[in-house]
Amino acid sequence: MNAIALLFLVGVLFLAGEVFVPGGILGILGALAMAAGCGVAFVRLGMAGGAVATVAAVALLGLTLWAELVWLPKSRLGKGMIVESSVDAQSQPPIAAADIVGKTAEAETPLVPTGYVLVEGRRYEAFSQSGHVAKGAMMRVAGQDNFRLIVIKI
Repeated sequence: MNAIALLFLVGVLFLAGEVFVPGGILGILGALAMAAGCGVAFVRLGMAGGAVATVAAVALLGLTLWAELVWLPKSRLGKGMIVESSVDAQSQPPIAAADIVGKTAEAETPLVPTGYVLVEGRRYEAFSQSGHVAKGAMMRVAGQDNFRLIVIKI
């Protein structure tokens, strides 16, 4: 009887530990320990004892899952584990408006032939039709491609 209780306890602890150490290994070990406890119960206690142990294992599993999925997220510890912040930044520079064509641009980086330019204080990705352009050179916006400006030397 002690072996059955010990296997169930180890199984529940492994299943609970899966919340803190993700990857599935502790969950699999916990399930195997619970199944081993049921197997030992069938061998030592017969069919009726094994059935009672299996019902107890399923109840413990349900209680553990309820604690992990319902109670823990509402607890102080669980709230500390949840990331609630978001990133408000953009990974790409803004797409230029259509009225930017014809305006003056300054090379913020060397354009070889792509790089970044400043147009009216805003940074845009640009492609130089004039080939390589040094940093600080003045250019004119000749057009727009999908997500970048097309510039030429003045």
